[in-house]
Amino acid sequence: MSEKVLSGKNVIITGCARGIGKAMLENFAKHGANVWANARSMTPEFEARCAKLANKYGVQIIPLCFDLTNKLEMKSVVKFVMKSDLKVNVLVNNAGVNYNALHQLTAEAVLREQMEVNFFATFLFTQYIVKLMLRNGSGSVINVASSAALDATSGRAAYGASKAALLCATLALSKEVGAQGVRANIIAPGITETEMIGSMTDAVVADTVAGTDMLRIGSPSEIADVAVFLGSDLSSYITGQVFRVDGGM
Repeated sequence: MSEKVLSGKNVIITGCARGIGKAMLENFAKHGANVWANARSMTPEFEARCAKLANKYGVQIIPLCFDLTNKLEMKSVVKFVMKSDLKVNVLVNNAGVNYNALHQLTAEAVLREQMEVNFFATFLFTQYIVKLMLRNGSGSVINVASSAALDATSGRAAYGASKAALLCATLALSKEVGAQGVRANIIAPGITETEMIGSMTDAVVADTVAGTDMLRIGSPSEIADVAVFLGSDLSSYITGQVFRVDGGM
């Protein structure tokens, strides 16, 4: 996509500080979107990157630094967005945490953290933003799940379950708000070159790559490109779908 397919659109992206979210921030800005960029905490590096990208692509990038698991911070940010002159067109729920361990070795505290961040916080934040979209009569919700939500992989019981819950909620949402002009879709990345690979052994990474048709690891930008498509009018008749971006796992 060479043209600015998101020109005039305003987007909220969570988890922009690194990995896939970092790539999404740049790709959305490159295609003309104004972005509310979420990170857990404000750092000079994050602020500088937002300013640099805004200047480079001629768009607005507004840092939103809050912890998704903190309801008070979340509500404060939603109020801030509501007072803005910009209308929310797209929500990309990308923020999440990863954990790899066998089912029998997964502690309850870890299981609850996976569900809290990957499902509960995302579910609640989506509720707030979809209310704004319904008032406007249009919108696109893009939730980043994982191939682990679709494939029952050994060692990923907690993470896969949290993302599977998100997947189910997204498909239900698409049926509930589609007639009001709001779309909801899922991106399910496979193995991607992010910090999360660090939680996998070299043997597991090699075995996973060998199991893909393309025999390689995906890049964050390749995941971000699909999000750009789903946020644009090029996907105006697409909702309730799961897009596997996994190199053919």
